[in-house]
Amino acid sequence: MTRHGKNCTAGAVYTYHEKRKDTAASGYGTQSVRLGKDAIKDFDCCSLSLQPCRDPVLTEDGYLYEKEAILQYILHQKTEIAKKMKAYEKQKQALKSEGQLESKSEERERAEKFKQRENNIVSKPINPFTSGKSKDEGNQNGSTSSSSTDTSSGESSSSSALPSFWIPSLTPEAKPTLLKKPSKTVSCPMSGRPLKMSDLITVRFTPLDPSLDRVALLTRQDRYVCAVTKDTLGNSVPCAVLRPSGVVVTMECVEKLIKKDMIDPVTGDKLKERDIIPIQRGGTGFAGSGVDLKAKEARPVMQA
Repeated sequence: MTRHGKNCTAGAVYTYHEKRKDTAASGYGTQSVRLGKDAIKDFDCCSLSLQPCRDPVLTEDGYLYEKEAILQYILHQKTEIAKKMKAYEKQKQALKSEGQLESKSEERERAEKFKQRENNIVSKPINPFTSGKSKDEGNQNGSTSSSSTDTSSGESSSSSALPSFWIPSLTPEAKPTLLKKPSKTVSCPMSGRPLKMSDLITVRFTPLDPSLDRVALLTRQDRYVCAVTKDTLGNSVPCAVLRPSGVVVTMECVEKLIKKDMIDPVTGDKLKERDIIPIQRGGTGFAGSGVDLKAKEARPVMQA
């Protein structure tokens, strides 16, 4: 068989593999790729830094963060909100001053119109042989002066600011974009719900081998266990945090042991339903894990 026959370049069928290859090379069309285990965050890693947590804290939605990282995020969001509020207040004052200037100009125009009407009232007899000439001369002088002022103002305005028709924000019809009033609440970077420092719950993981230091513990694949049953924790094991003690237990332990009497096994405190917070996991990378692990890139689409 010839090389042409092996490559099958003369086939009448446009295969799916060829279509995906051409789509990737063309730069058009939305692409989706399924993520593997290497692209998944471990259950004990921070949702911001994606590194194993030294001082982990948990939100009420079950997202785990490094305490230092989430506090820096909250402070950064507060400074950004303060900047936006300052810009909004500045815009508000500018709009208020513009409204006052417009009202003053309207009053001034109304007064000028009233003066013109009063000046038009004539109490002396008009000489028809002289008043017409003076009026015509005045009209001619006024028209020439107005035309000269119009041309000069038009030239100055055109020379000072020309409309940039190729930039949408600089066209003559474009209006300045108004800033909306920013929200003062800091939102969680993962769930988008309001987040406060007081809502963060300190998490205490139970290490598999307490004799190991932190560096030796992070090199192991199985690092932590359930505080009650001593089962190994991982992305494939659903687990939860008990709010009073902050210990991490498996959901199987919660269903079979803790929910019978609703007592924290470490501190002995009475538990409520909201005190049991499931930890959000990243998945295992397998198709049967029940987690949709796909990454999509939206690109322009060519239409025939």
